[in-house]
Amino acid sequence: MISFVEKDALRQLPSIDQLLNHERGIELIDLYGHNASVQALRDSIREARNAILEGSVQSITSSEILSTAFKHLYQLTSPSLVPVINATGVVLHTNLGRSPISIGARNALAGSAYGYSNLEYDLESGKRGKRSELVQDMLSCISGAEAGFAVNNNAAGVLLAMAALSYQRQVIISRGQLVEIGGSFRVPDVMAQSGAELVEVGTTNRTYTRDYEAAITDKTAAILVAHHSNFQIVGFTTEPTIADLAQLAHSQGLVLVHDIGSGALIDTAQFGLAHEMMVQARLAAGADIV
Repeated sequence: MISFVEKDALRQLPSIDQLLNHERGIELIDLYGHNASVQALRDSIREARNAILEGSVQSITSSEILSTAFKHLYQLTSPSLVPVINATGVVLHTNLGRSPISIGARNALAGSAYGYSNLEYDLESGKRGKRSELVQDMLSCISGAEAGFAVNNNAAGVLLAMAALSYQRQVIISRGQLVEIGGSFRVPDVMAQSGAELVEVGTTNRTYTRDYEAAITDKTAAILVAHHSNFQIVGFTTEPTIADLAQLAHSQGLVLVHDIGSGALIDTAQFGLAHEMMVQARLAAGADIV
């Protein structure tokens, strides 16, 4: 039951129009816009109504409701990303931004973001350019690849590669590489989204080159190798080398795609970290797309 005092307090709550026409309401709109202000005020009135019904307050003024709305919108519009200390022991931590940006890269980024830039403009020809070309030559030089392309993460790379090369065709992968990593990235799901048909071969712990060979049909477009990333299979295990799979793929006119997990371009062991697969080594071993 709602008491007389509560009913009276609820009746005294101001309307949205009254709050918007309040001096601080006008200031709220100037700072955050009409739609955001209305929503924040609705939320604040609902909180005030709940507080009255719970008995935690007997009455709430317009100024208090507006102050709550200001607080909500301030929190909403404040930067979501803040610096933290990484004390996890994991140097390249996905949840913490993966890796810090060097001072040189940070300064270059700030300089380009401050004003206009030639993001999609060819300064030599004076015509529209392509943003992917800004990194292509550098990636090719570093990795030894014929071309390079920047995407958000490995999942995006796999999705684009499979959609471009294997749409409505088959892609062969070992059952031991059907991984799920952070963010619910599952290889089978990415393959399905790309329109490619997944063909599993071998077993969880043992897959041979002959397993891949036996699965090749006239619908096969590619062989995909996925790095285990966040787990290990130890003991009675076997997997073909990239060189073996490259030889098989190329003899059958197929493309070999390798998701190496980290995308390392330098040897991490020199910094006292565990060795990571390097793009250069996988390309040199015969992978077509890394």
